[in-house]
Amino acid sequence: MDNLLEIRNLSKSFTVTAHSLKGGRLRLQAVDNLSFSLRKGETFGLVGESGCGKSTVARLLLRLIEPDQGEILFDGTDLISLSPARLRPYRKRLQMVFQDPFSSLNPRLRIGSAIGEALAIHRLAPPGEIRDRVGRLLATVGLGAEHMDRFPHEFSGGQRQRIGIARALAVEPELIVADEPLSALDVSIQAQIVNLFQDIQKDFGLTYLFISHDLSVIEHISDRVGVMYLGRIVELAGAESLYRRPRHPYSEALLNAVPVADPQRRRERPLLRGEIPSPLAPPPGCPFHPRCRYAAEVCRRELPALEEKVPGHYAACHFSSQVGGDVFSAAASALPRN
Repeated sequence: MDNLLEIRNLSKSFTVTAHSLKGGRLRLQAVDNLSFSLRKGETFGLVGESGCGKSTVARLLLRLIEPDQGEILFDGTDLISLSPARLRPYRKRLQMVFQDPFSSLNPRLRIGSAIGEALAIHRLAPPGEIRDRVGRLLATVGLGAEHMDRFPHEFSGGQRQRIGIARALAVEPELIVADEPLSALDVSIQAQIVNLFQDIQKDFGLTYLFISHDLSVIEHISDRVGVMYLGRIVELAGAESLYRRPRHPYSEALLNAVPVADPQRRRERPLLRGEIPSPLAPPPGCPFHPRCRYAAEVCRRELPALEEKVPGHYAACHFSSQVGGDVFSAAASALPRN
């Protein structure tokens, strides 16, 4: 498959004020030399703990914030090099579904106007046809035309997320970045929204960057998965390959932390130790070594490169051959072993 999006050496840092008697300014490296690609029609899952930089990546891709360096190639064009005027035609080709379905909607706009203004801005429909188009979009996401004249506060969380999806679909995008689209929803609603994402992907031929901290959702919806830790991708592989045999100790620990609903399968599982280091003062060498049960002296000195360990499976670990032998999770246990 052809790549629709290519990220090359993308970095982003923020300057923050130190909370100490001396004060001063510190540099927080949110995204550090990130590279990956999205193929047309696939779902790329991005997973990691809170604070690892996932949402920053999402905002960088849509140029809601500007990177310090790197390239964002969409269909061969570097979006970072474009002026605001030249970027505007690309805005409708890349859309985002936000984490909070309430704060992402204007509370003073009726739903019909919130969805219809995108059609008007990009001149995708004449004024007389906008309401009809909005009605069809609402039907696509499981709502009715009668909802057009209501305000966001009149809807449940799941309904508001459906509205956010309809708004993203309004401009006929090719790529949708879904930034934790399920985390603010009840568990009973999450499966419905996942199924909706999959249905509209088939109907509209969409490509997804799907960001989540929920490993079971990522395993269910993704074709390939990137695992982030402290602003870097530490493992990248096909979903089945990663869940069957992870090659990075962080991925292994995440999979082992997934609960298994079977009391007969209890056993001691190696879990993560310690806390995630501060991105204001990351450790030298491999950033994961303070929490890693495989760590050796080389891990404290040298930052491992993201390398292909087996065909199509990349990991940034000096001891990847030792990793993944005792993965024990709900997702991994359902897959056959190598």
